[in-house]
Amino acid sequence: MSKDARTFLTASLGRRDVLRAGAGAAATMAAARVLAPSGVFAQGAGPETTKATLGYIALTDSAPLIVAKEKGFFAKYGMPDVQVVKQASWGTTRDNLVLGSEGNGIDGAHILTPMPYLISAGKVTQQNIPLPMYILARLNYDAQAISVGAAYKALKPTVDAKPLKEEFLKKKAAGQQAKVAMTFPGGTHDLWIRYWLAAAGIDPDKDVETIVVPPPQMVANMKVGTMDAFCVGEPWGAQLVGQGIGFSACNTSEIWKDHPEKSFGMRAAYVDKYPNAAKALLMAVMEAQKFCDDMANKDEVAAIVGTRAWFNVPVKDIVGRLKGVYDYGDGRVVENSPGLMKFWGGGPVSYPYQSHDMWFLTEDIRWGKFAPDTDIKAMVAKVNREDLWKEAAKAIGGATIPESTSRGVETFFDGKTFDPAQPTAYLESLDIKRVA
Repeated sequence: MSKDARTFLTASLGRRDVLRAGAGAAATMAAARVLAPSGVFAQGAGPETTKATLGYIALTDSAPLIVAKEKGFFAKYGMPDVQVVKQASWGTTRDNLVLGSEGNGIDGAHILTPMPYLISAGKVTQQNIPLPMYILARLNYDAQAISVGAAYKALKPTVDAKPLKEEFLKKKAAGQQAKVAMTFPGGTHDLWIRYWLAAAGIDPDKDVETIVVPPPQMVANMKVGTMDAFCVGEPWGAQLVGQGIGFSACNTSEIWKDHPEKSFGMRAAYVDKYPNAAKALLMAVMEAQKFCDDMANKDEVAAIVGTRAWFNVPVKDIVGRLKGVYDYGDGRVVENSPGLMKFWGGGPVSYPYQSHDMWFLTEDIRWGKFAPDTDIKAMVAKVNREDLWKEAAKAIGGATIPESTSRGVETFFDGKTFDPAQPTAYLESLDIKRVA
């Protein structure tokens, strides 16, 4: 440890705490030496590198990456030099993935599930140059919030957005379209709010103006009246309610129960070059997911991610919804919400079902992000590395390994169903879409 680092620790923690921190670090390194390479991998087959740079956005569902770093899980699996670096927006995440760590960017990230597909296909990269990526795991299910400004509270919109339709159409007729924000075109938040609006007969491209706002800036923009509604992950929905600026119309789990959300994605080049290191990263993230999912650890998780080093958000804005206490801000309070954020749940939450990726791609076809003739099945087979997840799951033990890459037919709140074997039939059932 450098002299400057020792000085900082002494000032921040005091001598006794420094000694405890040093002992903890020594124990972590000892565990890493014991477990890697011989403890986790076969002799001589340990990680090819101990380094990786991973990005995260200040959202509660990034917790597994942060916890894996803070609790020493990366070090435990032979990857002590992993850096977890904050990204300002999903656009920044994309740009840094293109650069890679060798170009002072990142090797992988906590990421919106459709993004590895959009990036791999060159749909959202500079000059449309494809960057091959893999999805190694799903990080969480559920618990994104669709929030609406306080001015609309009397209309009482919920998962059913129909009460907003007349008001939004009035604003459109007056030349002052309602502004609806999401975090990245074609990403999960974009798709949730589009589905919510379209199910109510509100065209997200024609009846309102859809804008892009980075997650940490959502509340501030709502406060100054930049937008009428937005969709984002926690803790920003809870913070909006806490500040009395607006309310949550719905938890996205009400749109699609147990829906997939963020993923752990990596540059294909890193995984192909360092397969054992990628497996080690995956095992560490999976162990962190187990930790985050344990109700006994929720307070600690909230305290970790809330610090200045990570989110710089008050713990009170994080811990409630993390535990399933869902105050919508409109008089509705659910103490044990079935839509709380799920990180593990015995294994299937972490397992990246290919059928789920197929829904995201089908929705992106619906809204014109991909061509109607896109070979969805082939794209998913190339990007989704559920095979690596299974290897890691077997290595750490205690995971339920699904027998199929499909979770089967999915049902949405408005009665629509998605059969991954018939994505075209799903598209044909939808009234509002950009594809014929």
